[in-house]
Amino acid sequence: FDRRRSRRRGFGEPAYQNKPIIGICNTWSELTHCNAHLRQLAEAVKRGVWQAGGFPMEFPVMSLGEYNMRPTTMLFRNLMSMDVEESIRANPLDGVVLLGGCDKTTPALLMGAASADIPAILVTGGPQLKGNWRGEELGSCTDCRRYHTELRAGSITEEQWAELQNSIVRSPGHCMVMGTASTMASMGESLGIALPGNAAIPAVDSRRAQLAEASGRQIMAAVEQDLRPSKIMTQEAFENAIRTLHALGGSTNAIIHLTAIAGRLGIELPLTLFDELSRTTPFILNLKPSGEFLMEDFFYAGGLPALLSELRPLLHMDAMTVTGRTLGENVSGTINHNPDLIRSLDEPLNSEGGLAVVYGSLAPSGAVIKPTAASPDLLTHRGRALVFDDHDDMEHRIDVPDLDVNPEDVLVMRNAGPQGGPGMPEWGFLPLPKKLLQRGIRDMVRLSDARMSGTAFGTVVVHVTPESASGSPLAAVRDGDIIELDVANRRLDLMVDEREVQRRLAEVPPQKPHFTRGYGAMYSQHVMQADKGCDFDFLRAEELG
Repeated sequence: FDRRRSRRRGFGEPAYQNKPIIGICNTWSELTHCNAHLRQLAEAVKRGVWQAGGFPMEFPVMSLGEYNMRPTTMLFRNLMSMDVEESIRANPLDGVVLLGGCDKTTPALLMGAASADIPAILVTGGPQLKGNWRGEELGSCTDCRRYHTELRAGSITEEQWAELQNSIVRSPGHCMVMGTASTMASMGESLGIALPGNAAIPAVDSRRAQLAEASGRQIMAAVEQDLRPSKIMTQEAFENAIRTLHALGGSTNAIIHLTAIAGRLGIELPLTLFDELSRTTPFILNLKPSGEFLMEDFFYAGGLPALLSELRPLLHMDAMTVTGRTLGENVSGTINHNPDLIRSLDEPLNSEGGLAVVYGSLAPSGAVIKPTAASPDLLTHRGRALVFDDHDDMEHRIDVPDLDVNPEDVLVMRNAGPQGGPGMPEWGFLPLPKKLLQRGIRDMVRLSDARMSGTAFGTVVVHVTPESASGSPLAAVRDGDIIELDVANRRLDLMVDEREVQRRLAEVPPQKPHFTRGYGAMYSQHVMQADKGCDFDFLRAEELG
C-alpha cells in the first residue's frame, strides 16, 4: 500500500496503519440509470468500514447500462468480469465490497470476485419505487412492454404512451418487477454472498443505506474469518439459489449467469439440474411478470428472508453465508407479512418452478421457457413456422400488411445467439404482427437463440442451443415447417426428417465474422454457448477446462 500518496490525499498514517484495506468496487455510471445512485451508497459502505476499523478505498470498474449499450450489454459482461478480477488482484486489498444493480453488473461482479477469491460481499442498488398511471400500479418494464403492445395495436394514443412513460420510472434503482436485476440481487442473497434483506429494499429507502453501512462493517468480519467466495458459493449454495430462482419465477437470464459464476469456482451446473430442481420447487412469489405485485410490496411482505423461510424444507439451511452464520440462522424468526404475495409450499401459485428446460430435435442441448409467464393453452402447441433470418429481417417484415401469419403459427428468429447476435441480445420477446394485434391476439409461441428480458412475458422459448450460427437445427427451419412444443414433457421438436435437416444445413453459407480485431475478435474466439453460461473458455476454473 502506497503510504506516500495516501499522505498526499490527506490521510495520516493512523488512518491506514495496521488496518485491512477494503476495496469498494463501484459500477456507478451516469450512462447506467440503475446504478446512477451508487456513489451515495459507496459513502455508506465507507462509514461501515471505518466503524469496524478498516481503511476503505473506492475504485471504478466498467458499468453495463442496459438501455444505452449496443448491441447488448451481454457482449461485455465477461469483459467487465475481467476488469473486476484484475482490479482486485492488482491492488493490495484484503477484502472487497461489490456495488452493482443493473442486469449484467451483478453477475459480472460475482464472476470477477469468484475468480479473484478474496473476501467479498455484494451490495446492490435496490429496486425503483412503484409506478402509477391513472390509478394503476405499474412495474418497469413489464408494463412498458404491455402498453407498448397496446400502442402498436392502436388501443392507446402516443400522448397516453408519453404520459405513462413519465409515470412508470420515477426514482433511482433498477426495474421493480422480478426482472434480471431483481432476480440477480435475489440470487446474491440466496447464495449467501449478500446480507439478508439486500434483494428487496427500495433504492431510495433509508434502510438501503443502512444495509450498505452494515455491509461495510461485515466485510471486516469476513476478512478476519477469511470468508472467501469459494467458501460461500458452494454446490449447496448454488442449489439453494436455483430453487429460489424457481420459487421467485425469476429471469431466464439467471440460468446463464449462475452457470457462469459457478464455472469460475469449478462447479458444473448442467441444464438438467435446473430442470430437476424446477420439478420439485413450487412457484410461490406473486410478483410481475408472473404475478400481480411489485418489488416494493415484496419488501413490505418480508423480502427474500421471508420467502427463504417458506422454502426451508427444500433448502440446504446449513450453507455458510457472508454473515458468518448459516442460511438457516439468517432467516430464523422472519415473518411473512403478506401470504397472498409470498405463498406457502402448501398453497403455491404453481406446483412446479418458474422456469423449465426443453429438449428435442430443435434444441439438442436445451432451451429455456418461463411457464409461469406464458399462456397455459400454448404450453402444448403444434404450429407452422414463420422464420426470420435475423433481427433486422424481423423488424422489416413483422408489420407488413400481407405477412402470411396466423395466431397458431410459431414465430422463429435465428442468428441471435452468442456468435450470431453477436452477444446474445435480449431479442427473444418477438413482437406480435400488428395485423394480429388488431384482431385481439396478445400471445403466440415464439422461439429463438436470443435471450429475453426478465421483465418480459409470454410463451417465449429462448436460449435454443446450439445456436443457429453454429450450424444447428435452428438454422435449417423454413417457413411452413411444423414445430411442436410440449412443456409438460419438456420437448421442442422440428417435425422434419433428419436427412432433410442435414441437406438444408449443407446449403447454409458460413457466417461472416462480426469482428476482426480487438475485444470483439477475442469474444468471438472464446465465448461458449448458453448452456455453459456464455463465459470465455479460458476464464472457467481449470478443473472444468
